Amino acid sequence: MTSLIKATFGEYIRLLRNKEELTLTQLAAKLSLDSANLSKIENGKRDFDEKRLTKLAEIFQLNLIELRNEYITDQIGKHIYETNCTKKLLQVAEEKAEYRRMLDKTL
Repeated sequence: MTSLIKATFGEYIRLLRNKEELTLTQLAAKLSLDSANLSKIENGKRDFDEKRLTKLAEIFQLNLIELRNEYITDQIGKHIYETNCTKKLLQVAEEKAEYRRMLDKTL
C-alpha cells in the first residue's frame, strides 16, 4: 500500500527500487526503458509515462489506484510549482472542480 508522500514521483520510484534492491538497469529493463531515462525520471529531469503505471504497480506489487494517486498528486504539485499558484488560485480551482462534479451529477 502506498501513502501519499511529499517526495516527487521519481524519488518515490527510487525509494521503491532501492527497497527491492534493484539496480537502475534492472528496473529500467522491467519497464522497457533505458537506464539513462529512468535515472532522469528519478532525478526529476523527466516525467514518468502514465502508461507505465500498471507495469510499475505489478513490479512492486502495489495497488494501482493508490500508485496512480501518487502520480497525479506529483503532476498537480509540479504544475502548481511551475505556475507559481497562490493559495487563493488553488481555492478557486477546487471550487471549479466541485462545480464540475455537480454538473456531472445533474447530467
